[in-house]
Amino acid sequence: MSNFYGLIGEKLGHSLSPEIHNLILERINKKGSYSLFEIKKENLATALIGLKALEAKGVNVTIPYKIDVMKYLDKISIEAEKIGAVNTISFNDGILTGYNTDYTGFGASFKKADIDVKNRRIVILGTGGVSKAVVQFLINNEAADIIFVARNPNKSSNNMNSINVISYSDLNKMGTSDIIINCTPCGMYPNVEASPVGKAILSHFSTAVDLIYNPKETLFLREASETGLKALNGLYMLVAQAIAAQEIWNNVKISIEVVDEIYYKIQSKLYGDKYE
Repeated sequence: MSNFYGLIGEKLGHSLSPEIHNLILERINKKGSYSLFEIKKENLATALIGLKALEAKGVNVTIPYKIDVMKYLDKISIEAEKIGAVNTISFNDGILTGYNTDYTGFGASFKKADIDVKNRRIVILGTGGVSKAVVQFLINNEAADIIFVARNPNKSSNNMNSINVISYSDLNKMGTSDIIINCTPCGMYPNVEASPVGKAILSHFSTAVDLIYNPKETLFLREASETGLKALNGLYMLVAQAIAAQEIWNNVKISIEVVDEIYYKIQSKLYGDKYE
């Protein structure tokens, strides 16, 4: 089997995944390379067949294919089936198996930032593939109340496992909550002056989390910090989910110290030494 890996998605121009995975491979003494594969939706099935023919060892999956890709797989792990989204595929012995390491990465980032979700009221902005992993983590860790916010709540509620889905206008009417999590691409580079919500809504929370990592501080997080909230971006999650993917592909266990080491290397390069 070839030791090559990759990321499949629609638009991948600013992805850090190759650098992160190559650092991981170097750190665990495994040979291999990691590439980006921009794929149109109508070519998704064909792309997977091609990667299988080329004997890829594994690929990650990002926006907007984490749900769509599932129907083309031979097997889906129990946790990915439960979550309803796949972000990691192994090609072991020609069998395409789907996993979800977003769940692992998200949990690792919350542990690193010392954010406790037990008995907390949590609002999630967006209902895409990554939000499904987030909500499963929150359920498993005993969040008291979880609310999705979507631009089209009636359409989104069909895929949200009975969790309440409201509109952004309804969010304006909500009272005090604990944690707000942005799972949308709103505010991602290059559209850095966009935010899914403003300070008036942020003031109802104590913690704001943005799964975006570029820029380091989105407008959403900047305004959260200015409002007095604890703020966390998505870089640690990105590194931790990549580590979890390599554990699957290479059947190894990688320590949390390696996660931290690679996180600080990527953080330093992406944001500058002053942020380390």
